[in-house]
Amino acid sequence: MGLVGILIGLGLLVLFAFRGWSVLLLAPFAALVAALLGGEPLLANLTQVFMVSAAGFLAQFFPIFLLGAVFGKLMDDSGAVTAVAGFVAQRLGKRRVVLAVVLAGALVTYGGVSLFVAFFIIAPMAQSLFRAAAIPRRLIPAAIVLGTSTFTMSALPGTPSIQNAIPMPFFGTTPFAAPGLGIVASLIMLGIGLWWLERAAAKARRAGEGFGDEMYGACEHAADDELVREHATTAREFDPAEIRHGLRSDLPTPMLSATLPLVVVVVVNLMMSLLVLPRLDVSYLAEQRFGGTSLAAVAGVWSVSIALTAAIAVVIALNRSRLPSLRQTMDAGANASALPVLSVGSLVGFGGVIAALPAFEPVRDWVLTIEGGPLVSLAFATNILAALTGSASGGLTIALDALGETYVNIAAQTGTDLSLLHRVAVIGSGTLDILPHNGAVVSLLAICGLSHRDSYFDIFMVGIVTSLLALLAVIALGSVLGSF
Repeated sequence: MGLVGILIGLGLLVLFAFRGWSVLLLAPFAALVAALLGGEPLLANLTQVFMVSAAGFLAQFFPIFLLGAVFGKLMDDSGAVTAVAGFVAQRLGKRRVVLAVVLAGALVTYGGVSLFVAFFIIAPMAQSLFRAAAIPRRLIPAAIVLGTSTFTMSALPGTPSIQNAIPMPFFGTTPFAAPGLGIVASLIMLGIGLWWLERAAAKARRAGEGFGDEMYGACEHAADDELVREHATTAREFDPAEIRHGLRSDLPTPMLSATLPLVVVVVVNLMMSLLVLPRLDVSYLAEQRFGGTSLAAVAGVWSVSIALTAAIAVVIALNRSRLPSLRQTMDAGANASALPVLSVGSLVGFGGVIAALPAFEPVRDWVLTIEGGPLVSLAFATNILAALTGSASGGLTIALDALGETYVNIAAQTGTDLSLLHRVAVIGSGTLDILPHNGAVVSLLAICGLSHRDSYFDIFMVGIVTSLLALLAVIALGSVLGSF
């Protein structure tokens, strides 16, 4: 009955989350259903397992959620994101519209701008470009997904995404884990994704399809849609309800002021990860008042947090005159991080209860015995859990909470580089999380005024198929050559 309880709990979570119910309510309820059917004590599972797991996630990753959301809001209100997107579109011109949208999304998200900030800026720009080039607007969501939610989220070395940060405390790695494999995966995702989109655009052009019917006000409506908000806050780290808060500048933003903060994120992240933190004497971390931890367990989160803090300081210094209400902007950014981190923390709490149930032990053992070795089984676990939860970060944390220590031991026995496990886990979490019920997919379609029927097939091709191919390539290369 215990395994049935786990399946029923998962089913309730997926079903009602897709219908827009708050994960803050659903996750503890579904966890307690699974515990009840498994014959386990309810209150102990709620306070000693669910809450401890959720609080542990917040303790580790809240700084990244907070700083990332504040930085994204500052970049939005200062006009920096708009300036970067407009510059890319202007330089590439009408003949390379698809590439312009993809690269605009990639630049701002790799530079640390929150996903939903990018959505609300790039979607209107993409509509103007696609309309002028007579490319069907049904392809806009796929182009945005390729640029914002594939290689810059999971594969590019040093990406400040929360997904890339999650394995660091488990494996003692840095944001630049397995950089060569990450670049290979990025090229596969970008190359195949662009090929698909250009092929689809050419096919539509030959058929005389054109841009299609206009959908006015979709972007503005999505920002106020409570259903979109519930979906969005479990998928990524920014609450779209805060997009309208703060004051956006009407002044033009110079390209230096727009791009330098993005560069700062990458450069400071690299320096802190590889040069500064490894040289510090942090023996005090072993003291009990600091949790008896080590630099390897915290260095990744520290480096990303410092990089985002430095970028926040730079964007304020360069754009102070274009931030008409700095306090309101920063408050909106801080508030935008609260619901997402609590929602993902609740998913992690649910995963903690499931992993603690005796009925989960056969599932864990089965995953570890999947043919192909630890890389294949880890990729399978992160894929399935991200698909079930509709959240790459939630699924990845649940997988590593349940299996992370086991994989570290396996790596020690087999000589597998933990950086390789890091990169496989992150790319694996970013594949099947782009299924139809994923909050980012639902929200992006609403922002673009489109439906799953209109656009999901192309999202599937550029988001899931390209990521799976990249994941297979990384596993194959890593198994033969190791991490590089």
